[in-house]
Amino acid sequence: MTAMPSVCGAQVVESFLDAHRAHDVERMVELCDENARFRSVPFEISRRQRVVRGSGHVSTIGKLLWTGLINAFPDLTNEVTGIISGKDGQVAAEVVISGTQAQDWVPVRSRGRSFRSPHLLVFHVNELGKIDNITSYSDDAAVRQQLGAAELD
Repeated sequence: MTAMPSVCGAQVVESFLDAHRAHDVERMVELCDENARFRSVPFEISRRQRVVRGSGHVSTIGKLLWTGLINAFPDLTNEVTGIISGKDGQVAAEVVISGTQAQDWVPVRSRGRSFRSPHLLVFHVNELGKIDNITSYSDDAAVRQQLGAAELD
C-alpha cells in the first residue's frame, strides 16, 4: 500500500502547471523526483534511421519536449479545466494547451498558425510530495492539422 503524500498531490500538480504557464522548465523539473518517468502517448517523430518517442524520464525527454514546445510556441499556455486527486497520490488534470507557432517544431514547419488542444495529464505524487510519473494523452494529429502540417511536412 502506498503511503499518502505529505502534501496535497493536487497542489503539487497545480504548481507544476503554473510553472508550465510561466515557461519555467527548471521549476517543472524541480517539482519532480530525480528519477521521474515521463510519457507522451501520441508523440512520435520518424527520422531517416530511427523513431523518437515521447517516453523516458522527466530530466531527459520531458525537459527536451517542454523546452522545444516553449521555444516554438512563445505564447504557449495551459488552461486547467479540472483536477481530480486520489488518496494514493494519483492526480488527473484536464488542461487545454494552446499557442501560436513562431518557429519550426520538428517535424512541423512554422506557418505562424495557432493550436488549441485538450490534454489529459495523469500524475503520481510520491510520499515526499514529488511527482514521480507523468503520462500525457492528447490528439497529436489534430494539433498538426491546426498547424497546417501535411502528413509528411
